[in-house]
Amino acid sequence: MSRRNGNTAPPTAEKAPMSKEDKAKLANLVEDDRHFSMIRALHLADLITELNGFCGVMSIFSSLRYCLGDSTDYTNLWWAMGLMPFGLFFDFMDGKVARWRKKSSLMGQELDSLADLISFGMAPAACAFALGFRTFADTLLLTFFVLCGLSRLARFNVTVQSLPKDATGKSKYFEGTPIPTTLSIVSLMAYWASKGWILENLPLGTFGQGMLEFHPALLVFCASGCAMVSKSIHIPKL
Repeated sequence: MSRRNGNTAPPTAEKAPMSKEDKAKLANLVEDDRHFSMIRALHLADLITELNGFCGVMSIFSSLRYCLGDSTDYTNLWWAMGLMPFGLFFDFMDGKVARWRKKSSLMGQELDSLADLISFGMAPAACAFALGFRTFADTLLLTFFVLCGLSRLARFNVTVQSLPKDATGKSKYFEGTPIPTTLSIVSLMAYWASKGWILENLPLGTFGQGMLEFHPALLVFCASGCAMVSKSIHIPKL
């Protein structure tokens, strides 16, 4: 979840009014009625962000393919888990490219957050469902996890200007764990898959009955969700 800002000057503690340059960008975006005007407004960093979203969407489709195919063939499951780290690579590179070129679009930060939600929120949840967390209660807990990621990204977009900055204008820390940290859970799921601990063989089994039946192993997703929305957890930004 990189900070998308091509301007290296440190912003003030309060959110500054829109600059003349940003006002011009907004006017051009609104008034440009040419075909594919939105595509024309994207910068290289934005296209890299789109690749992050691409990896997340393809990961979700791979999880769906596994659910529809032979449960003993893990090929699509490995694809689902393997695409997410590539999303992290593109998430890291888009901010680097924006600062290197000193160019960013008005849509950059919003694109970044939406791509992160797909690649590090929805994709891990879909992979967990494919792995065997499929009861009604399981899906409620996975929904809680995704909504925590959604809320965390929204808070970041709103508060990023008020967080302490370093000399380059980047935030010194994250409030709550960044959503890409969910890849640690993906690594755990990959280990379970390598051991064959999926579907009926998931670690810790199930608890409860009927609509309240759930897999206790899924609580790791709940813990991750709570850590993301925490205000007291400060993670230094590298």
